[in-house]
Amino acid sequence: MSFIEYGDTIKDGDTAIVFLGHESMFPVKVQHGTVTQTKYGVIRHSMDLIGKKYGSKVTCSKGGWVFILHPTPELWTMNLPHRTQILYSTDISIITMMLELKPGSIVCESGTGSGSLSHALIRTVAPTGHLYTVEFHQQRAEKAREEFREHGVEHLVTVTNQDVCKNGFGVSNIADAVFLDIPSPWEAIGHAKAALKAEGGRICSFSPCIEQVQRTCLAMEEYGFTEINTLEILLRVYNVRTISLQIPDLGKAAEDNSSAGFDSSNPSNQGSPCTNLQQGTVQFKSGVPQKEMVGHTGYLTFATKSLF
Repeated sequence: MSFIEYGDTIKDGDTAIVFLGHESMFPVKVQHGTVTQTKYGVIRHSMDLIGKKYGSKVTCSKGGWVFILHPTPELWTMNLPHRTQILYSTDISIITMMLELKPGSIVCESGTGSGSLSHALIRTVAPTGHLYTVEFHQQRAEKAREEFREHGVEHLVTVTNQDVCKNGFGVSNIADAVFLDIPSPWEAIGHAKAALKAEGGRICSFSPCIEQVQRTCLAMEEYGFTEINTLEILLRVYNVRTISLQIPDLGKAAEDNSSAGFDSSNPSNQGSPCTNLQQGTVQFKSGVPQKEMVGHTGYLTFATKSLF
């Protein structure tokens, strides 16, 4: 099993996603002789998982059922064990695009944290690229190495346990892009410039506070970065639903005009809203924003290394 090379069959030792619903799923490590408890009953790994195809519908001991999904970076972001605050798909998508990443790119990252962005970066630069990720906390660095090994991507990533603000990334003049998610990114801008390739490259810094952004932008200018810009991504989700509204009573004359002007057999009226004249209501689709939305996550500051 690998997060970048998708297989058909569930094997012993795989990491799989148990899908109970869009708002309910969790990862499980498949092991022979092990069972997993769900609200629908027990899943027996030996009989219910190993040898089955990913995407299979598995019936639990209480009669309920779940789907077993192959892990992806997107699913892992939604289900990973949190060791730190993480980046979600909304920010990850714009980061990978604005850093101009592609298969074969070399990327430096700090800090590794829970590995949410790391898995997405690895999938983007595979199969010939590489991720150099630096984590200050020793236990988090060791856990990240373990997860990368279990997920079959250890050949695409190098995890280093050190302070990037003092010791840098451990590489020079090879990176196509650098990403910083640390408390004081301005202290690492010099090391980021040294890690980027000589002919240029892109850098991104994620910070939750505007004061951090200000100091980082000043440091980027000091080290000769150009095209400095900061943006914030806010996601607003709409619920599309069918609603019914009562037709207003406009009097007999309006009814006569309406009957004369509307011919249900006319093809031009086929796409008109569905009207129930007996009940005096009309049905149509409406998009309504959710009452609550995800607010501020952080500011993304992008810049380009100057060639001069």
